[in-house]
Amino acid sequence: QVQLVESGGGLVQAGGSLRVSCAASGRTLSSYSMGWFRQAPGKEREFVGAISWSGGVTAYGNFVKGRFTISRDNAKDTVDLRMISLKPEDTAVYYCAATRVSMTARANEYDYWGLGTQVTVSS
Repeated sequence: QVQLVESGGGLVQAGGSLRVSCAASGRTLSSYSMGWFRQAPGKEREFVGAISWSGGVTAYGNFVKGRFTISRDNAKDTVDLRMISLKPEDTAVYYCAATRVSMTARANEYDYWGLGTQVTVSS
């Protein structure tokens, strides 16, 4: 069993940057690919990006356009999502998730989820 806890969300102005982190407990993350998703009110959960178990490969949703970067530290069992040039439409609850399926964008293929952290971007 893996427990995931997100942190680092908050309020930021448009054009600003923010880092959200995901910490794991219960089992090491090193054998899992990790993903970030987000969900805005009234919208479906959206794939933000994923990182391979080694950290050597990343993939991002089309809307990211170079603004977000995912990294991981397997020694600390943490995964970070760094966001720059934030827009009001990036406002959402951001979730990290773990999967044994490599680099998938499908939420239903993730086995473990955190409770999410709110990111609000003001205009």
